[in-house]
Amino acid sequence: MSKAVPITRMCIPAFAARKGGDKLVMLTAYSAPVAKLLAPHVDALLVGDSVGMVYHGLPSTVGVTLEMMELHTAAVRRGAPDTLVISDLPFGTYQESPAQAYASSARLIQAGADAVKLEGGVELADTIRYLSERGIPVMGHVGLMPQRINQMGSYAAQGRTTEAVERITEDAKAVAESGAFAMVVEGVLESVAANITGMVKIPTIGIGASPKCDGQVLVSDDVFGLFQDFTPKFVRKYANISDEISKAASGYAADVRSGAFPSDKEYFK
Repeated sequence: MSKAVPITRMCIPAFAARKGGDKLVMLTAYSAPVAKLLAPHVDALLVGDSVGMVYHGLPSTVGVTLEMMELHTAAVRRGAPDTLVISDLPFGTYQESPAQAYASSARLIQAGADAVKLEGGVELADTIRYLSERGIPVMGHVGLMPQRINQMGSYAAQGRTTEAVERITEDAKAVAESGAFAMVVEGVLESVAANITGMVKIPTIGIGASPKCDGQVLVSDDVFGLFQDFTPKFVRKYANISDEISKAASGYAADVRSGAFPSDKEYFK
């Protein structure tokens, strides 16, 4: 097993400066214990609105609330006090106006985030600029946008037509030019990811977007085999903790029923 490489404290300028350099590593985190475990190995932790699906059993990210994101952001910050933490703005908390986006972002920053992430391109350029000019670092998100699943209809890869490629490319250009320090590029064809990465001056973080990006992010519960509903094509499982949890629960239940737990050493006399 490879030895963990110590990661020094990452800040927004240092993250942005990694464009074209060493690959950036991101994973999602939603709790203090998991954040503590992941922090030594990553450049940043993303408190993703994927928490709605993997922790709260929601069918999509659309039902995630700002209060939920505040709660999980605060937990991650406590678990990883020296790690760059980026939090997703949930659906319906930033699309109405730049002022709404600022109010929502401020709550996540106050909860412990260093930056916020939002989904959108050309139509949100003014919002990204508004936030950036007021001291809130923004990570963009283009390509497949899970918050728009009702509009997109599926989680299929994006960029299969000339029109789609042009739209995604324009979105990426708008995000970069409006002041975002980085952007997630999700679920696009390799050629599209490569073109965007070569075109913009900020780091691109891929998820299902090939190695052509400046870094990668995955949902931790997918990586560790905790989320069992489905596994996206672009996920590589590095563990299957679900089996271990099930095995441990089975052993505990058997010991309780047989009287083997607790033993003499496991209760107060």
